[in-house]
Amino acid sequence: MPVEETSKMCKRNIYRAEYLDGELTGVKVADLHRESIDSLTIPSRCGKGVLRRVTEVFDCWFESGSMPYAQVHYPFENKKEFEESFPADFIAEGIDQTRGWFYTLLVLSTALFGKPPFKNVIVNGLVLASDGQKMSKRKKNYPDPALIVQNYGADALRLYLINSPVVRAENLRFKEEGVRDILKDVFLPWYNAYRFLVQNVQRLQKEDGVQFLYNENTAKQSDNIMDKWIQSFTQSLIQFFKAEMDAYRLYTVVPRLVKFVDMLTNWYVRTNRRRLKGESGTEDCLWALETLFSVLFSMCRLMAPFTPFITEMMYQNLCHLIDPASVEEKDASSIHYLMLPQVRESLIDKRIECAVSQMQSVIELGRVIRDRKTLPVKYPLKEVVVIHQDPEALKDIQSLQKYILEELNVRQLTLSTDKDKYGIRLRAEPDHMVLGKRLKGAFKAVTAAIKELTSEQLEAFQKTGSIMVNEHELHEEDLRLMYTFDQSSGSAAQYEAHSDAQVLVLLDVTPDQSMVDEGVAREVINRIQKLRKKGHLVPSDEISVYYRCQPEGEYLASVIQAHTDFILGTTKAPLLPYPVPKSASMIIAETTQLKGSDLELTIVKGSSVHQASLNGPACAYVNARVKVGNRELEGVILLENPKGDNRLDLDRLQTVCSSVFGTNNSRLRFFNGGTELTSKTDLLALNGKTLAATSDPSSPGPAPNANTPLCPYVNLVLSNAQPAECQAGEVGTLLLVNPVGHNTLNHPGLLSETAKVFGLRGRRLKLYLDQDLTEELAADSSVKSLDTKTLFVRVVPTTAEA
Repeated sequence: MPVEETSKMCKRNIYRAEYLDGELTGVKVADLHRESIDSLTIPSRCGKGVLRRVTEVFDCWFESGSMPYAQVHYPFENKKEFEESFPADFIAEGIDQTRGWFYTLLVLSTALFGKPPFKNVIVNGLVLASDGQKMSKRKKNYPDPALIVQNYGADALRLYLINSPVVRAENLRFKEEGVRDILKDVFLPWYNAYRFLVQNVQRLQKEDGVQFLYNENTAKQSDNIMDKWIQSFTQSLIQFFKAEMDAYRLYTVVPRLVKFVDMLTNWYVRTNRRRLKGESGTEDCLWALETLFSVLFSMCRLMAPFTPFITEMMYQNLCHLIDPASVEEKDASSIHYLMLPQVRESLIDKRIECAVSQMQSVIELGRVIRDRKTLPVKYPLKEVVVIHQDPEALKDIQSLQKYILEELNVRQLTLSTDKDKYGIRLRAEPDHMVLGKRLKGAFKAVTAAIKELTSEQLEAFQKTGSIMVNEHELHEEDLRLMYTFDQSSGSAAQYEAHSDAQVLVLLDVTPDQSMVDEGVAREVINRIQKLRKKGHLVPSDEISVYYRCQPEGEYLASVIQAHTDFILGTTKAPLLPYPVPKSASMIIAETTQLKGSDLELTIVKGSSVHQASLNGPACAYVNARVKVGNRELEGVILLENPKGDNRLDLDRLQTVCSSVFGTNNSRLRFFNGGTELTSKTDLLALNGKTLAATSDPSSPGPAPNANTPLCPYVNLVLSNAQPAECQAGEVGTLLLVNPVGHNTLNHPGLLSETAKVFGLRGRRLKLYLDQDLTEELAADSSVKSLDTKTLFVRVVPTTAEA
């Protein structure tokens, strides 16, 4: 862009068209190079004299600095609108514009208004090829963007870029592996947490009959410390997010969001899996599910601007679990229509956040020790000792003891402020590469002096980060600190130590055969769960697992037999020895090596129930003592039948009691001990209890509990594959007499009532006493002889099915 001036200091920019048509100079030119225009003059508008071109020229992009004014045609129009929006809240461009657009904007704005044209400037670095060179179409030194999006998704690519040095005005060497790692380390754990929530909400609705709807306005705060922690951590994140985004510091926000995914998945979900799966009761499960839902919903809204696709996918499912009464937005059809969550400062508890941070440090240090000694977490250890100089920190760690014991799989937690009790000493080793290069000739003498440093000197070094050795100042990167044990203390062989300069953790690593055996049992559990995954099974699928160890009678077989209940408690599936019944519907089988034996595992459909494995009715039940007028009756009410289906609430309990006890239109009141049942009572939680029921206005006395059902019963197992019309479960219970002394079933009655249990009315059934369906129940069998046994039900195929 050429500039003309006169000796009168009158300057003017001349445009290309004005030169070419000769309007100002009187000479038409076809070439704008200096040899064609340097001799041309223009009459000055300032009066006397002429304009001559100066030697220097403006950069052709200099006029880009007028963008704020030119875009609204200021000052010729839109003056008010311009003044209201100037200076801009922020501008964003690459680091190369430091001497370009950023410069011209600043120069013109300063000259015109005496202030910068923007309040914030966001500068990104350059995205280079993986070898550090500029990306080039000619060299093809970059992966195809379309394939990156196809393989990993646009969200993964976007998060990789905005969580990189590029947003700090530094250069990025683009690597496809980085996008893949974002998918593996962030998106998959996040999606798995979301899926785990949805699966357990569905399980809660199916098994407990509880409808889950989240309402932020009415949700009560849980008393569980981990619930309080993740809620506090989430609100602290929202607070940080708003402050940093207001300040346009994207480079601090995204790393914190990514870290939050780790905190949610690897700490909250991991330590609360049992609660979320309902193993601690329905009420506690609801607390955990509400907490996880609240956190995931807040997280989706925070992440939506950065990962719009996955958050929208999750929201379209989560929105069905939100109470419509709690939705404030007029249009909530997309997560991108929702406002960001507001900070709920009442939920922020820094003390709990600090306590959990202490717990995490202990667990991570313990894991390092296990890795160092090649001790998998599956194998339990006797003791973990935590040494900290702050008694308050030890109190925080004590409050989270159960999580430390579970995560490190240790039996006992010991807290102490006295490391001398365990004979612990610090010693230092120099970093030979770093110090050798720096100290050169003095390195040998300094190395000898380093090895003579006392434990007290090294503790002071831990606190300050520097130490003087032979007149040389050494720092953290120069030394490697290690804990050793005084041989006279007796702890050298028993414990292994590790520290992060705040807390010292000791693990008792001495072997114990019972703990080794439990570790092997956990290995078996791990094989079963992996096989489940290979079979594309979900936790709610009812299965049985059959096993065989070859050669028989070896160590592995004895461990499995001794830990059958432990394995069952974890896998929630019966573990049974071979052979697999011929009638079983196999899903998947596999043979693996474990402790020198071949372990054969076969997973079959349905919860195979052996008579010996059932300790009571398969379905939840209550004994009932009913008084209506002068009549008193006793009997049994099944709270579900088949197992997991047809669950009773209070209204249905009334209906069933009316049918069983013939109470007609009498409205009964039910009592568990001295407490009257209400519509909010979880009836399944009363399994095995004895209820008192009366139509009188006065409360009855508590009914004495019986340890077993008052009526004889059989358990039923549907053996062959479910027919299409059977919508019920595969395991049920049938009462042979109910109420006590009334309505005794005969063989035809058994068949008829069995068909009702499984929704198979109109189908021909056969009943068997064994799982292989070889011993059919005789028509003249004594009903009394069937009490507490298991009958296996076979549906006889129709002609069409055959």
